[in-house]
Amino acid sequence: MSRIGKQPIAVPTGVEVKLDATGRNIDIKGAQGNLTFHWRPEIEVTHCEDDKQICCVIANGADDNRQNSAFWGTTRARINNMVEGVTKGYEKKLKIVGVGWNAKAQGQTIVLNIGFCHPVPLEAPAGVKFEVENNVNIKITGPDKQAVGQFAANIRSKRESEPYNGKGIMYHDETIIRKAGKAFGA
Repeated sequence: MSRIGKQPIAVPTGVEVKLDATGRNIDIKGAQGNLTFHWRPEIEVTHCEDDKQICCVIANGADDNRQNSAFWGTTRARINNMVEGVTKGYEKKLKIVGVGWNAKAQGQTIVLNIGFCHPVPLEAPAGVKFEVENNVNIKITGPDKQAVGQFAANIRSKRESEPYNGKGIMYHDETIIRKAGKAFGA
């Protein structure tokens, strides 16, 4: 039994929820944008407009095993993240640490100068916006939690922070545990 899956999802005012005729797709629209999700056939999702709730249950005929329970909780969490994303949105902050290292915004592309002999361009996915502040701070926002987090991880993966000098791209609230260099002499 999924403890997360059995909790109903409250739908705030200003959020429009539509289930398609097949019953396997949900479309959620709000102030920050609209998101669509397709779930597995083992799960049923219902929308009660009177109670302003979305409920997820394991479908009739599907086994009540651990895997379906995991799908149930994951489906509920993804839909809850969608509702929260179209109302408040999600945000990730990155910072670049290194002498002469910087980032520039060129439309929907971010160009990183991070110590390589060439600039590294990265295209932002649809629905994800970013701002570059002071050439070293990057703020990524959007309604889709997965897309925002993945784009931040893609930027960070181009030059992760290293423990000896502390240079690299890191999350704003991340701390790097520094290591001492090699000791000289015997």
